[in-house]
Amino acid sequence: MRFLRRNSTTDTEDPAIEGAEVIDAADKAFTPGKGRATPKRREAEAKRRGPVAPPPRSTREAIKRNKELRKANPTTKEDRRSAAKERRDRMMAGDDKYLLPRDRGPVKAYVRDVVDSRRNLLGLFMPLAILVFVALLVPYPKVQQYATLLCTAMLLLMLVEGVMSGRRITKMTREKFPKETIAGRSIGFYAFIRASQIRKLRVPKPRIRPGDAI
Repeated sequence: MRFLRRNSTTDTEDPAIEGAEVIDAADKAFTPGKGRATPKRREAEAKRRGPVAPPPRSTREAIKRNKELRKANPTTKEDRRSAAKERRDRMMAGDDKYLLPRDRGPVKAYVRDVVDSRRNLLGLFMPLAILVFVALLVPYPKVQQYATLLCTAMLLLMLVEGVMSGRRITKMTREKFPKETIAGRSIGFYAFIRASQIRKLRVPKPRIRPGDAI
């Protein structure tokens, strides 16, 4: 009898299979979580670039790393020379971007102008050192004695001039920049170093001539 037969279409379907099909359909609409936070853009870029190399521990290591960077980014020797020349020209012209940190800022530029506007005995410091060296090579005790006395007197005059000039320039700088915090020792020492250099060798180059008004 037919009602005692099993229905092949209904009985062969397993309930577990039907449940699996339901789960599969649900999985297509459900996106599982990553289990971690989405990395930021900066972190992803840093990961792609790789770990940051530690700073060089010695000059030799810095030179070696510089050579490796040049090999990785090859440029011609003329390009490097032209770039170095451009940097030096801008530094000599007083461009803040290319100056050393100790020379940057309007305050330091003003101090340089004040020093360059006058002729100082401190400008003879390097020629005097050369004179002392030459006098020591001369095999005459009297020449060495007179040269030593002359150099000692000049050094004393330079020291007095340096102290007085440092105080004067510090006062002028404070009047010029009343809102800036001016350290007297720092400005005085900076002016002393600037004045003790030969005018043609000063970096950056003087913008004004001796006697010009500031």
